[in-house]
Amino acid sequence: MKIFQNTFFTKYKKSFLFGIVILVAISYAIVHFGYLAVDRSKIGTVIDQFNGVKVYYNGSVGNVSGRNLSKDGYNLGQKYQCVEFIKRYYYERFNHKMPDSYGHAKDFFDAAVMDGQINPKRNLLQFHNGSPTKPEVEDIIVLGWSKHGHVAIISQVNDHEIEIVQQNPGPNSPSRVTYPLIYQNGKWKIDHFRVLGYLRKPHTQPL
Repeated sequence: MKIFQNTFFTKYKKSFLFGIVILVAISYAIVHFGYLAVDRSKIGTVIDQFNGVKVYYNGSVGNVSGRNLSKDGYNLGQKYQCVEFIKRYYYERFNHKMPDSYGHAKDFFDAAVMDGQINPKRNLLQFHNGSPTKPEVEDIIVLGWSKHGHVAIISQVNDHEIEIVQQNPGPNSPSRVTYPLIYQNGKWKIDHFRVLGYLRKPHTQPL
């Protein structure tokens, strides 16, 4: 009996392990990308807004519905990715055009730029997570939690937490979430996995 069991396991081991790999991959896709939970008829519909700038449903995080350009030809990004929302937000609110209008979300933060200095590719002040400068409403928060990262707009701030408004968090994730904000040793830290920092247009009044 033992010999039979060993022979059976050896014969079907590769198929068994391959099946496990497939199940894990499918589970990962469902949880992280929502491939089996996307209502494609809703892609491009408005699900939120902040200061009059619309947030669109994108379905799975990898979906792209073409490139969005402003009337004067400025590249706002690929619809309806997270980057498209924050660039469109800054364009509509502040008429701000980034010198480098391309790049993935995590590329918006440049670790070589010192805290409180201008990020030249974005023409925005950059603050590291753990800065003496407190986050403010309408800052761009940059997260490096995945291959391409994520960006959102800070929509509320108090002494204990921030709220962000985001586009393309995944089909089953909300457009708004809150993260703890900690003040310690003279520095402010957004207490969430892989927050790189935040960007801000200096001394600008909304249009």
